[in-house]
Amino acid sequence: MLPRVARAQGLGLALVLLLAGHPRPVSAARAPETVHFPSADGTTTLVGYLFAPESSGAHPAIVLLHGRSGVYSSLARGAYNAGTLSKRHMAWSEFWQQRGYVALLVDSFGPRGYAGGFPRGSYSKRPAEVSEQSVRPLDAYGALAYLRQRSDVVPDRVGIQGWSNGAMTTLVTVSDTAPGITRPSPATGFRAALALYPGCNMDRVKQRYLPYAPLLVLLASADDEVSPATCAKLAERTRAAGGPLELVMYEGAEHNFDDPGETKQSRDANRRATEDARARAERFFRAHLASP
Repeated sequence: MLPRVARAQGLGLALVLLLAGHPRPVSAARAPETVHFPSADGTTTLVGYLFAPESSGAHPAIVLLHGRSGVYSSLARGAYNAGTLSKRHMAWSEFWQQRGYVALLVDSFGPRGYAGGFPRGSYSKRPAEVSEQSVRPLDAYGALAYLRQRSDVVPDRVGIQGWSNGAMTTLVTVSDTAPGITRPSPATGFRAALALYPGCNMDRVKQRYLPYAPLLVLLASADDEVSPATCAKLAERTRAAGGPLELVMYEGAEHNFDDPGETKQSRDANRRATEDARARAERFFRAHLASP
């Protein structure tokens, strides 16, 4: 069965940014709490930024994994903290917070000495200690363990979302051969996963790939950093083998299409993709993370 292909329909810029969770002043949402917890690698103490809903009680949760640039703004200038998170990470984190989810944005790079992230085209030169195939999935499972012991989280209703390199990490994390988990299933691991414009040429997914939980992959047809065609082929193989993977291709959209900055959102294809991605992501996690 061929991967599903979708073309989003656009609205005006103001409405798109509203639906997309465009960053609002801190007073409009509860500011993130800086938390620390161990990675499942057994050696690293991770930094996380927790966005909790205003309402009391236990909520479903989503672990958020950054891409190659890290979680912080390019204007951070060495001040890496909750006040210098990038606009895209703030937008999505507040989006989930305002919809009743606990969102945990994980910084995998900072605790390992690379808070500023890595430049474009650096993939082959990045150190092994930030590998999306063997290390960062362990960070994801450390985040899952941390969330499950919180009283404001429903422990068996946790999803995962990643962008670019973080989306590659997401693919590996929900693989039925993922590191950091034994007997993987939605009951023991993540309930559902969302991957935005991942690279799909990793060794761990090249030959055989089966996610143990429902996986939604959102791609950009005009992506010039990763190959959407490679991901489409991966999706086709996975679906043919019975894997729970849905793929959406946004025609004309670019890598990082959901960045709320003017550079990306001034282009119609990126605005349409952002609008549809937010709506589709909300439906997806509602379907899989809502309490029974």
